Amino acid sequence: MAMQTGENEQGLRKIVDMTRAISIIVLLLHFYFYWYTAFRSWNFYSKFSDRILLNIQRTGLFKSFNFSKIIAFGFLAVSLVGARGRKSLKITGSNVAIKIGIGMIFFFASYYLVYLQFSMTTNAILYITSTSLGFCLFLAGGTSLSRMIKNELNNKDIFNKQNETFPQEERLLENEYSINLPATYQLRSKLRNSWINIINPFRGNLVIGSPGAGKSYFVIQHIIKQHIQKGFAMFIYDFKFDDLSKIAYNYFLKYKNNYDVEPTFHVISFDDIQRAHRCNPLDPSTMHDITDAAESARTMMLSINRNWINRQGDFFVESPINFLTAVIWYLRKYQNGEFCTLPHMIEFIQLPYEKLFTILRTEPEIEVLINPFINALVNDVMDQLEGQIGGAKISVSKLSSPDLYYVLSGNDFSLDINDPEKPKIVCAGNNPQKQLVYNTVLSLYIARLIKLINKKDKLKSSLVFDEFPTIYINSIDILIATARSNKVSTTLAVQDLSQLRKDYGKEQADVIMNIAGNVVCGQVMGDTAKQMSERFGKIMQQRESISINSSDTSLSQSLQMDTAIPASKITSLSSGEFVGMVADEPNNLIELKAFHAKIINDHDQLLKERNAFVPIPPQRKIDHLIVQKNYLQIKEDVQNILHSEMDRILNDPVLSGIIIQK
Repeated sequence: MAMQTGENEQGLRKIVDMTRAISIIVLLLHFYFYWYTAFRSWNFYSKFSDRILLNIQRTGLFKSFNFSKIIAFGFLAVSLVGARGRKSLKITGSNVAIKIGIGMIFFFASYYLVYLQFSMTTNAILYITSTSLGFCLFLAGGTSLSRMIKNELNNKDIFNKQNETFPQEERLLENEYSINLPATYQLRSKLRNSWINIINPFRGNLVIGSPGAGKSYFVIQHIIKQHIQKGFAMFIYDFKFDDLSKIAYNYFLKYKNNYDVEPTFHVISFDDIQRAHRCNPLDPSTMHDITDAAESARTMMLSINRNWINRQGDFFVESPINFLTAVIWYLRKYQNGEFCTLPHMIEFIQLPYEKLFTILRTEPEIEVLINPFINALVNDVMDQLEGQIGGAKISVSKLSSPDLYYVLSGNDFSLDINDPEKPKIVCAGNNPQKQLVYNTVLSLYIARLIKLINKKDKLKSSLVFDEFPTIYINSIDILIATARSNKVSTTLAVQDLSQLRKDYGKEQADVIMNIAGNVVCGQVMGDTAKQMSERFGKIMQQRESISINSSDTSLSQSLQMDTAIPASKITSLSSGEFVGMVADEPNNLIELKAFHAKIINDHDQLLKERNAFVPIPPQRKIDHLIVQKNYLQIKEDVQNILHSEMDRILNDPVLSGIIIQK
């Protein structure tokens, strides 16, 4: 087979050489015939050649001036078709085109040199030189054309962008729950319109992106708008109050008539209590057993001490949690929970240990929780007791503030936002400069809210957490995993996986990252980019390989599976450009779930809307005296509990035996 191939190539080369030789001979005859006079003057002639020339003339080769010239050009072109040469990457199409173009101009335009007003011999020299130069340039260009490698992928797409494009969903798939984001994407060299259809937001929505990636502007605000427009009850954690709260309030004003029962709008804020609604996260009507108190205590302690998250179960971690559980549940049981608020709890735990534990011993349900503390107190093991309780007292004492006490001790609304009879839109505002204080209270609010809304036969609801790692929610993974059937949509905005691991611990962070069914990811770095790239899988891509040696050049093409969206591409995404994966549902399957698109915002329309937004109005007029009076009243309430309970214990022969004395 190899010998046969060599013989074929050798035969083809001979044919090419012969054709090219015919072209040259015809061109020389053309020169000799039409410039015969000049050749005679140069004494380049003979009787034999003249006789041959006359015989050729009878064939019609010289019937017109350009006929023989065109014949020579035709044989040259045919010879170039079969030309073969060693391929070279240095030969470009522009160089080849220039040679061929100039060669054809010199070759055919030389005809007009005949009419120059010079001597015959001068005209002949100019004509022959021009035509020969054109012939050689065309020959050089044609030969180079056969050696040029058509390799557009390597020459024009050095970052392999076109090869890494893939078809995406271009249909608008909308339902009563969906989030639909208009976008554009690249498919090979074409820009196409598409839609990012989150048709089942109840499977969890994770929005990832470094600062400036466009999480809020391109994604979060659309979720808020569309879910309010579709009648969702909403809770929005606004890390930089009132950025998202103002958006939510104005869309609430615009779409509140879309609800079957008109919702109410509420704000939780500790910086601007004029606009804040008062809400008690330890509302006794929502605390049905001691496990609710335990969950609230755990949320507060782990939110304050993030390094405890991975140490749950340790003695000095569980002890403060049990202590706060006992206090919360005591206040819940005392006078049917009249003083069951976070401010009362903070003041209550500041009481002297002997009196505090004497009062707590009157409640049988918490006896098991407080026994270790009582034993340490009775046995005068104060170092151990301070280690057990000191963490709780020091941590929650940071919350002792008149403004916080005012907001936390009232009850303007309840946290069951998805009550069909009383739907609510609640915005909880944080302050980046005071987050160490506010995070604890907001985490408690959210933990209690999740407990209340994750129930059957409730209104569809949407929870949006901007800068999610700044707060701690112990049960967020359980919420995403179990709340789908209860129509609870959860949206978590995270800057990076490392940030989530730092604040939640590696195991919990990995669960949160992997449990979300819908992922929208902007520019991220490091492990986050690698993990996202692996999540999107591989696509079939075309590969080209060029091999050049001293004798030959080979170009091969192949198809192979390769990463659809490499980590390097995710690290270089522009603002507003996102990659991701959406989840479908059994009755509405989506084949093209992955996307790499630029979300389209109508910037002029959004700016017009923003300029027309009205600020959130104040709820009441409050002066410092009212806030301070509430603060002092709470302290007085705790002292009244102390005195009344101690009097009751002292005057009751049965209870007098539980008094702790040192």
